[in-house]
Amino acid sequence: MRSLQLNPSSFRFHHPNPFRSPKSVTLLSISRLRVESGSHSSLKLSAARQGCSLRRSSSSVKAFDDGDSFDFYSGDLFATTYAISSSEGEESDGEYALNVVTETTSQRLGKFPRGRKKHRIRYGINLGLLAFLSLLLLFMDSFAWKIVRLPLPPYFLTRPFFTSAALSTLAGYVFVPLLDRLKVHEPIRRLGLVTHNRRKTIPTMGGLFFVPVGVVVAIALTNFSSVEVAGAAAVTLVFAAIGLVDDSLSLRNDQNNGLSAKIQLLLEAAVGTCFAFWLESASISSPYGMKLLVPLPSPLGLVCLGKLYLLLTSFYFVSMGNLVKATDGLDGLAGGIACLAFVAMAIAVLPICSDLSVFGASMAGACFGFLLHNRYRASVSMGDTGSLALGGALAAMAACSGMFFPLFISSGVSVLEASSVIVQVAFYSVTKRLKGRGRRVFKTVPFHHHLRLSGLKEPMIVTMAYVVSSVLSLSAAYVGLISA
Repeated sequence: MRSLQLNPSSFRFHHPNPFRSPKSVTLLSISRLRVESGSHSSLKLSAARQGCSLRRSSSSVKAFDDGDSFDFYSGDLFATTYAISSSEGEESDGEYALNVVTETTSQRLGKFPRGRKKHRIRYGINLGLLAFLSLLLLFMDSFAWKIVRLPLPPYFLTRPFFTSAALSTLAGYVFVPLLDRLKVHEPIRRLGLVTHNRRKTIPTMGGLFFVPVGVVVAIALTNFSSVEVAGAAAVTLVFAAIGLVDDSLSLRNDQNNGLSAKIQLLLEAAVGTCFAFWLESASISSPYGMKLLVPLPSPLGLVCLGKLYLLLTSFYFVSMGNLVKATDGLDGLAGGIACLAFVAMAIAVLPICSDLSVFGASMAGACFGFLLHNRYRASVSMGDTGSLALGGALAAMAACSGMFFPLFISSGVSVLEASSVIVQVAFYSVTKRLKGRGRRVFKTVPFHHHLRLSGLKEPMIVTMAYVVSSVLSLSAAYVGLISA
């Protein structure tokens, strides 16, 4: 006879030494029960999280390895609470503290909606982002003709955004199962004390389905006639190809070791330099009658950098790809921040090149469509294929319009993430040289992992990043408009 203390929670409870006395059996309300036994000394018991009351009766439960059985009596409503020591608490092993408390039927029914809290969090963040972007783009569409001082088609920015969002969402439903079937899975790394809450086999290379959608929609809506959009689209696809090579090598090594940092930086610098020289010779429209100008707010005004403009262009191409890559560590973080940055740049470049605004709105819609598959508990990650492409696209918009300063403002969260890595490495090296033992400023880097170790949940971190990025994007759009 074995008596077990049952728990109506949906986890697997291992107990090496079953209780010996029938008096120790706890009265519980259980809806479904399964007892498995691999040996005489270890039982695995799992029960449903939400139980329903049992009438006065006794139930017999048998182990799989022998014929022993035990009876338990149910007369009152009891509940067992548990505390999980992991970061999130979903389907993870933890330290469980049992606490038997009585509970009325009304209290049990009152707790029922709490099971859907995670779903509200998952969808609420994206709905809030969609509402903010929709209102902002509709507002800009109503005043766009006053900014450009030319007649524009209706829904000039809203149409490319929603078109790309719808197409990339549909493309995700086709490509994500295909990537999963081909086992294009991201090797999950453990960064110090931080582990991802994603499932172990999450498909990667999500940039393969949403980046081309944004590029194609932008080219189609500009009637294949914009030199600026063609150049930005070309460099975006080249950066996506670099990321694809990196992701492919990572999958081949199965250790997330793709291209070395030096080779990747050299390739990005080479592409950025080629784009800078093409920019100097291409016939790009400019309202100022000349190129290589950086618009800044008054009293600075227009600043002519000359050949330094080419160097600044190469620097932005190298830095932006790595900024987005550093931000891609939590579900929905990099995609949402990039989406807001594209909208900010689409507004900032509107007085200079309206076709680039279409490109920015289209890429923002593609990012949002990807977010529907990359939200909390992601089913796919963008990989370097997506992060490098998004960084290259943002840098191309800034290079074609001179809006480097608005791009820097709108990418403030990504700059913070990359700065945390630089500060951590520099502080550790200095303290190790001076005191013989390196010290750290943050618990781990990038900064979003530091926040996780500090006790914040992933959805909360992503929400805070969206709020900060929204404020920065509005500021960047305003700076761009007053500068032009």
